[in-house]
Amino acid sequence: MDEQRFQELKLGERGAIISIIAYICLSTLKLVVAKASHSEALWADGLNNLTDILAASAVWIGLRYSQKPADENHPYGHWKSEMVASMVASFIMIAVGFQVLSHAIISTFDGVSQTPDTISAWVGLFSAAVMFIVYLYNKKLAQQIKSSSVLAAAKDNLSDAWVSIGTAIGIFGSQFHFPWLDPITAAIVGALICKTGWGIFREATLQLTDGFDQNVLKKYMKTALQIEGIKRIKNLKARSYGNHIVVDLVIAVNANLDIKDAHDISTILEKKLKNEYHIYDVHVHIEPYESHLAYNMDSKLER
Repeated sequence: MDEQRFQELKLGERGAIISIIAYICLSTLKLVVAKASHSEALWADGLNNLTDILAASAVWIGLRYSQKPADENHPYGHWKSEMVASMVASFIMIAVGFQVLSHAIISTFDGVSQTPDTISAWVGLFSAAVMFIVYLYNKKLAQQIKSSSVLAAAKDNLSDAWVSIGTAIGIFGSQFHFPWLDPITAAIVGALICKTGWGIFREATLQLTDGFDQNVLKKYMKTALQIEGIKRIKNLKARSYGNHIVVDLVIAVNANLDIKDAHDISTILEKKLKNEYHIYDVHVHIEPYESHLAYNMDSKLER
């Protein structure tokens, strides 16, 4: 199982590297053209891609570091490394987003806007096309290796394509004697950078603090209760280690069952959860079922 996961992580690196190369080329092109054509929106879009280089690099570093085997200080492995890298990237993205947003707002109110050359708009459309192709590749790769981090990178690719389209629209609009439309578009891009950074931060902190989606836990609960021999689920918890999910359950079975039969029930439960939900590991603790003391976790999860 670990060897297969490591191979999937190596394959996921390819998507991150392609994103990094695309962002380096596009950010360089945008910043050079933006400077020459006096486009605030394209300049903001170029800075957006600079932060995307950092975000994609964080995914790549996380994928590589996550492949390190367990050691004395990390008995559960290094799976959470990419979440730490994502959090660092989110701080950088939010800082750059605020800088772009504040600069665009100041330019709008100072009235120093210039009508940018239309070449900047065509660069925006070209960039959108490139990022959409990268998005399709990373989305397919993420589905193939079942990687949430690569899928997140793909979603970032798609949002960047839409940002570039919005940039082009703003620049084209400024040609109709509305020069203020360009810095306003830059402000919108800055806000989108902050929003993306905040989303990455929330996801990273949720996993690093062992938070977990209660709706997913309900699905695990429903599946477990369908297995013959399980009388109650007394406790059910789950946590994420990077792209890997670990589930802990305390189940109640008939007190008259011998050890082998009870163990067989727990084995069936483990295999079912792993196969249906691609869970990395399942820990099952068995207790005797006593109806007057049993605690049904289902009622807790419904609250």
